Amino acid sequence: MSEDFPIESAGSEKAERDESRAFDSVAAERRHLMSLAFRMMGTLADAEDVVQETYVRWYRLDAEEREAIATPAAWLMRVASRISLDMLSSARARRETYVGQWLPEPVPFDLFADAATGPTSSSHIAADPLDRVSLDETVSMALLTVLESMTPAERVTFVLHDVFGVPFGEIAGVVGRSPGAVRQLATSARRHVREKRRAQVSPRQHGEAVRAFRDATVGGNIKELLRVLAPDVELRVDGGGFVNAAPRVIRGEDHVARWLMGVMRKQPALRFERRDTADGLGYMLTDGERRYGMATFDVSAERVTNVWLMLNPLKLTSWSLGQEWSG
Repeated sequence: MSEDFPIESAGSEKAERDESRAFDSVAAERRHLMSLAFRMMGTLADAEDVVQETYVRWYRLDAEEREAIATPAAWLMRVASRISLDMLSSARARRETYVGQWLPEPVPFDLFADAATGPTSSSHIAADPLDRVSLDETVSMALLTVLESMTPAERVTFVLHDVFGVPFGEIAGVVGRSPGAVRQLATSARRHVREKRRAQVSPRQHGEAVRAFRDATVGGNIKELLRVLAPDVELRVDGGGFVNAAPRVIRGEDHVARWLMGVMRKQPALRFERRDTADGLGYMLTDGERRYGMATFDVSAERVTNVWLMLNPLKLTSWSLGQEWSG
C-alpha cells in the first residue's frame, strides 16, 4: 500500500497543475472580454458588470461541465454577448431617467488596443470600404454614439461580426435569430453607421481644426471660434447630475460659441491638456489638480461638427492628469 501513495500524490499534483492552467487560461480572457463588453455597453462600469457576471456563470459550472467546453474563450465570449444583449434593454430604461444628456464614456484610444482581436480575419466582413471600421474607431465617441441609436440586437450583431469577426451562424445563437435574420441586422447596423458617418478627414486636418477651436476658446475670440465651427455643429454635455451641464443638445455655431464663451468666463482657470483619442486630438480640461472634463471632437471639411464634453467624474477615471498644456 505504501507504494501507492506517491502515485496518488503525483496524480493529485497533476490535477492541481491542470486546474491552475485552466484557471489562468480563463482569467487571461478578461481583457478581451472587457474590450468586447465596452463596445457593447458604452461605459467601463457596465462593461465590468458584464465581465463579472460572465465569470460568475463560468464558475457556477461544475467540473464536468467546464471540462466538456472545448473552447472556454469562445464560451465566455458568447455568454458575455448574451449578458450584454440583456443589459442593453435595461440600460436604455436607466438612461431615460438619467440627469441631463447621456454620452458614452470617452476612453484612451489604446485602452483595448491589444485585446480586440477577433477569432477570424475581418478583411472579408464588409466588402464596401465605407462600411468598414477600424478597431480604434470602434471606441470613438463618433461611432459609440451611433451604436447608441441601434437596437440591442443590431448593436450586438455589429460588434460581434464587424469588429470581432464572429460568423453570422454563431451570432444567431446569441441573439436568438436565424442566420438570415442576423445578416439583415448587420445590414441595418451598417446603414446606421453609413448614414451618420461624415466624410473622413486626415489626422492633420482634425488636429488643425481642434487646435484652432482650443486657441479661440481659451483666447475668448468668438469670431475665430465661429470660423472653426460648422454651421450645423452640435454640442453635447454629460454631467451625470454631478455638475451643472447643458440639459439639451446645443445646436448651431452661434449658440455653441456663446455657450463656450460663457463657460470660460465662469471658469477662467481651466487648462486644456492634449490627449490622443480614438476621434483624434482631444483635450482634458483641468482646474488646478482636478479633472474638470474631457472634450472630444468630430471634424468634417476642416470644421468642428460635433463637440462631446464629458463632465461626469464617474466617466473620467481612465484619463490621467499631469500632461503639459500643449497643442
